[in-house]
Amino acid sequence: VQLEESGGGLGQPGGSLKLSCTASGLTQEYFGIGGFRQAPGKEREGVAAMSSVTTRLYYEDSVKGRFTISRDTYKKDTVYLQMNNLKPEDPAVYYCATAPGWSDYEFLYDYWGRGTQVTVSS
Repeated sequence: VQLEESGGGLGQPGGSLKLSCTASGLTQEYFGIGGFRQAPGKEREGVAAMSSVTTRLYYEDSVKGRFTISRDTYKKDTVYLQMNNLKPEDPAVYYCATAPGWSDYEFLYDYWGRGTQVTVSS
């Protein structure tokens, strides 16, 4: 399984960015896919997650109401993280990862992308 993130870059405070995560080699129908981020000097944290077959969603408290994780209707191997109302605490390297089924724990995510940098500045 290979995951590739794209869409990172420079966003303005209050602005938006849309990250994409494209997966290749996924064969199972039921999997969890999560968005994680790691800022310099901080631990990696999960910000959003979704299930491939259920409506179950997860958002970290600081991004609730601002970030939306979704799967492309037609390109099932692509997941998006829409990031609105960007804040100074959002800059980080953002990763996507997959897990065999819904997973509440980061260590259960077994495939990871290389990450894409998000910067927020005016």
